[in-house]
Amino acid sequence: MSSETTYEKYYVPEQSKLPVWMAFGMFATVAGAGGLMNGNSTMWLFLLGSGILAIVMYAWFNIQIRENHQGLPNEQVKKSYVWGMGWFIFSEVMFFAAFFGALFYIRTIVGPWLGGEGAKGVTGDWLYPDHEAVWPLLNNPNNELFPPPSGVINPWHLPLFNTILLIASSVTLTIAHHALEKDKRKPLLIWLVITLVLGFTFLFFQGKEYVEAYTHLDLTLESGIYGTTFFLLTGFHGAHVTIGAFMILIMTLRVMKGHFKPSDHFGFRAAAWYWHFVDVVWVLLFLFVYII
Repeated sequence: MSSETTYEKYYVPEQSKLPVWMAFGMFATVAGAGGLMNGNSTMWLFLLGSGILAIVMYAWFNIQIRENHQGLPNEQVKKSYVWGMGWFIFSEVMFFAAFFGALFYIRTIVGPWLGGEGAKGVTGDWLYPDHEAVWPLLNNPNNELFPPPSGVINPWHLPLFNTILLIASSVTLTIAHHALEKDKRKPLLIWLVITLVLGFTFLFFQGKEYVEAYTHLDLTLESGIYGTTFFLLTGFHGAHVTIGAFMILIMTLRVMKGHFKPSDHFGFRAAAWYWHFVDVVWVLLFLFVYII
C-alpha cells in the first residue's frame, strides 16, 4: 500500500536590502545620540539615522501588509511570525533586565561599599571617608566633579498620573482587541483612538517631568549615578513607549482602511503584546525607580 503525503508550500520572501539599511539606520541613530550625550555636534547623524529607520519601517510594513492581503503567508509562516515576535519581546525583557540589574547592583553593593560597609569598606574609608551611602544619592562622593541634584521627582505627582495613564491604555487596548475578535469595527476604532490619546499624553507628561528635573531639581545626566540611572531607565522606556504608540497608530490607520479579520489579525495582536510589555516595565520602574 502506498499513501501520498501532501506538503504545504512555504512562502519565502524575495531578497531585500532593507535589513542592511535598517542596520545602518540603527547605527547612525545610536552613534548620533551617543555623541549628543557627550557634547558633540552629532544631531545631523541622529536625524539621518532616525529618518532612515522611519523610511525602512514604512517600506517593510508596506511589503508585509501587501503580502498578507495576497494570501502569501501560510500557517507555517504565520507561526514563525508569532515566534519572531515572542523572541523579540524576550530580547527586550533581557534589555531592561540588564538596566534593572545595574540599578540593584549600584544600590545594594557599590553604594554601601563607597559608604564604608561590607567587605570592601576600606574603599569608602580611603577614597571617600565622609561619604554616606543613602539612596537616592543626593550627596555624591565627588560633588565637585558630579554636582548632585537638589531633589528627586515626587512619585505621587506626574509619575503616578503617568502610571494611571498607561494602565488605562492597556485596558482600552484590550477592549479594542475584544471588539476586533467580535468584528465590531466602530467600538474597535473608538477604543484604539482612546489608547493613542492615553499613550501620547503619557509621553507629553514624561517630557514635562524631564523639564522639571533639569530646570528645578538639577537632576541631569551629569548629576552622578542617580541621574544617570534615572534617565537611562526612564529614557529607554520612553523610547519604547514612542515605538509602541506608533505601532498602535499604524494599527488604527489599518482599521480605518478595513484591514484585519476576527480570525486573522496577528499584526494587531503583536502590537498589543508589545504595548502590554511596555506597560509592565513602567509599573516596575514606578516601584523601583520612583518609590523604593
